[in-house]
Amino acid sequence: MTSPDQYAAVRYIVDDVQAAVDFYTTHLGFTLRTSAAPAFADVLRGPLRLLLSGPASSGARATPGDAATGGRNRIHLIVGDLDAEITRLRAAGLAFRGDVVAGPGGRQVLLTDPAGNLVELFEPASRPAGHGA
Repeated sequence: MTSPDQYAAVRYIVDDVQAAVDFYTTHLGFTLRTSAAPAFADVLRGPLRLLLSGPASSGARATPGDAATGGRNRIHLIVGDLDAEITRLRAAGLAFRGDVVAGPGGRQVLLTDPAGNLVELFEPASRPAGHGA
């Protein structure tokens, strides 16, 4: 096992590694860590290491054929102003899945990367003064 102070990593299977790198670095504040495109790249945002595996990568080849469609899992990114992020990303031509959903914990919307993987943009609800998170 890795030590708990290392990055937390999530693997997304993508059709086009360079398109995925461009998406995450241009629009969502990730930085490129390593690239072996067209097979693989990994990008970082805070403690999250996102592994982008193209069809030629060992990660994609190890994925069973019946798992070809994505699940309902997604990475979760906290934003300070959800409406401003939606406006910015729509202006860049990015696709959303559904509308903003609000609940007691905050508001969220789902964005899709070029391969159709989900990214949740989440704005926490403001809390009255004196209340913990």
